[in-house]
Amino acid sequence: AALLSGIAAAFHPGLAAAASARASSWWTHVEMGPPDPILGVTEGFKRDTNSKKMNLGPYVLPSVLKAEAQIAAKTLDKESLPVGGLAEFCKASVEPTLGEKSRVLKNVFLPKPSWVNHTPIFRDTGMQLRLKKKKKKNILEQSALLLHACTHNPMGVDPRLEQWKEIATVAKKRNFFVLFDMAYEGFASGDGDKDAWALHHFIEQGINVCLCQSYAKNIGLYGEHVGTFTVVCKDADEAKRVESQLKILISPMYSNSPLNGAQIASTILNTPELKGMADCIISVQTQLVFNLKKKGSTHNWQHITDQIGMSCFTELKPEQVEWLTKEFSTYMTKDGCISVAGVTSSNMGYLAHGIPRSSSNIPGVKKQGQPFCLQPLLLGSSHTE
Repeated sequence: AALLSGIAAAFHPGLAAAASARASSWWTHVEMGPPDPILGVTEGFKRDTNSKKMNLGPYVLPSVLKAEAQIAAKTLDKESLPVGGLAEFCKASVEPTLGEKSRVLKNVFLPKPSWVNHTPIFRDTGMQLRLKKKKKKNILEQSALLLHACTHNPMGVDPRLEQWKEIATVAKKRNFFVLFDMAYEGFASGDGDKDAWALHHFIEQGINVCLCQSYAKNIGLYGEHVGTFTVVCKDADEAKRVESQLKILISPMYSNSPLNGAQIASTILNTPELKGMADCIISVQTQLVFNLKKKGSTHNWQHITDQIGMSCFTELKPEQVEWLTKEFSTYMTKDGCISVAGVTSSNMGYLAHGIPRSSSNIPGVKKQGQPFCLQPLLLGSSHTE
């Protein structure tokens, strides 16, 4: 798979004219694919002509604008990065997360629900997807376990410290390979170090850990696709050997990383604007619930204020989401998950006005239940039941 700047499927009249001269086009039997569950929301929003339309997505941080201005003023070159990426970005990304004491050094269990792309990422490698209902004592040893390091997406509900310790105990006993997905560091507590507590604990327990970090959400660099992949090794020699193998995989896959986004993230990683945005998000959640009640909603919306991070699971049903999109030009994913950063003082009243009506205008929609579910999905490559 190559990392491309864009893709296109174009119509050429010459092919149409020559259609009768051959049996069929290579693409005759290609079916229309469904819209992307996340990016498709933005596509629908762009087509909407309603002046009050609302896309509950992110905004550009002031720190990003400042960093871009600083980078432009330096007149840096646009040479390709090394295979390992921008060194100063990797260092700034990993050290605060793993802690100062850190020496930078065919079965996958997913939470249910999880980020919508987690399932196809593992499924498309050839693994079989099925629901796992057995107790934890029956989970296969040496399995891989994917965990949201903080601010679970889409639930916004994280395990308590005692629960993290229990998960770590089981992972160590069963010799799990643990993969942490961290896309919202700094938005659970407003403190990046606290948000990485689970990761620190697993490493301290001697558990094999890999870390995937994204800066699409917490810095708002969605279009830059900035992130890091870290393998925690037992010593420097092992780290060098593992890194050499990762570079071999990277070369044919995408050659080297994009430059611009890494420069922006590297410039602003530890700036005050990040915490300012986290404080703003916490305030928005409280204000949204206040406005829902103000608009006459009698539903218990405590689950919104109980959640943390940028993603907010509203408990809205797919038919309610569809109704809001059609009647209020309000766009969110079908599972009712919204980005709190997309809720502003100018659109909050409109949103709070529409949400209660999405329930009253759809027959059969009952009071939403509690959203969090610990039942995992099992992705297995060889084990059968």
